[in-house]
Amino acid sequence: MDLFHRYYLFFAGSVFLLSFVLTWYFTPKVLWVSREKALMKKVNERSSHDTEIPPFGGVSFFLVLVLVISVLQALRTSPTGNHLIIGLTFLFMAGLKDDLVISSARLKFVSQLFAAGFIIFSPELQLTSLHGFLGIFVIPGVLGYVLKGLIVVALINAYNLIDGIDGLAGITGVVISLTYAMVFYATGHPYFVLISLTVVGILSAFLRFNFSRGRRKMFMGDGGSLVIGFLIAFLSLKILVMQPYEPLMREGFVPENRLLFTLAVLFIPIFDTLRVIIIRLKDGKTPFEADRNHMHHVLLDNGLSHKKASFVLGGLNLAVIFIYMMLSRDLKSIEMSLAMIAIFVVVAIAFAGLKRKSQQRAMLSGRPRGIRVNREKREVVKS
Repeated sequence: MDLFHRYYLFFAGSVFLLSFVLTWYFTPKVLWVSREKALMKKVNERSSHDTEIPPFGGVSFFLVLVLVISVLQALRTSPTGNHLIIGLTFLFMAGLKDDLVISSARLKFVSQLFAAGFIIFSPELQLTSLHGFLGIFVIPGVLGYVLKGLIVVALINAYNLIDGIDGLAGITGVVISLTYAMVFYATGHPYFVLISLTVVGILSAFLRFNFSRGRRKMFMGDGGSLVIGFLIAFLSLKILVMQPYEPLMREGFVPENRLLFTLAVLFIPIFDTLRVIIIRLKDGKTPFEADRNHMHHVLLDNGLSHKKASFVLGGLNLAVIFIYMMLSRDLKSIEMSLAMIAIFVVVAIAFAGLKRKSQQRAMLSGRPRGIRVNREKREVVKS
């Protein structure tokens, strides 16, 4: 422990590098097995790809996470490591089953509840106050558990839903985890810095394979998105439960705006999920009915490639975080809530305009909706 505290930044860099290298090493092995056994994701009418691709990036994620978290347990800086491994195992098994033979929604939901149960009761994650958000301070313990459970399940599913094109889930995960790592470093929570950097290392290495066009291409699959979504939820809970007397960032981290801070950091998965649900309900559909209203679908239908759409949305997430940091210096929770709502409305209007533009373009070109031309590959892709 003394060595760890004296060489904190060295350990942090080593954990990032370890997770990056291990992911880089394991992923080709998983790729080889997937292709040898013909375990590929089939192309269907909603696919954004035109060839069969292995969807087992989550296998590499799980192996690396178990190894790194087990090593971090030796530092004894947090009692939650074993809880994390158990929760990750539940979600990984449910996601892997879905990648192989399709899991039922009930199985995935039950797995998410089990996984949530292993962290919401952690002594380190007790939610007993909203720190003055909208004038609310102390909340009942039972309500705290319910809120934490809802947050975990909602974030797991929101992150899973944005995994629709190459690179989006990876880039968004890097933005979120790197932002959290800086917050935890500024507030003196080394274990959570290391977990955040582990996620950054895994996703950074995986992007090389996710963006590949050849035989080295791989999707993270549900086994990967559920696991990373769970870790992002875990880190988000820690942000929410930190005590106001702990060292805080010098700017932009007012305790009563903490919930809004997480909303800004998680902007892409939360906004995209809420936007799609509202559109589906407005159209008289169920919230669970698949369509092409996700933000990445809108950008693809306007001619952007997967890589460009992913970087645009990642940049949008960074922009929202920056705007939050600028405004929260002067605004309390009520004013800041109105500002966040305004951001949501502006972005929603912008994407509604892009959606209409793509529909008009499709009508003028005579192409049916759901078929786009990939300019990079010069071929028609059903999506």
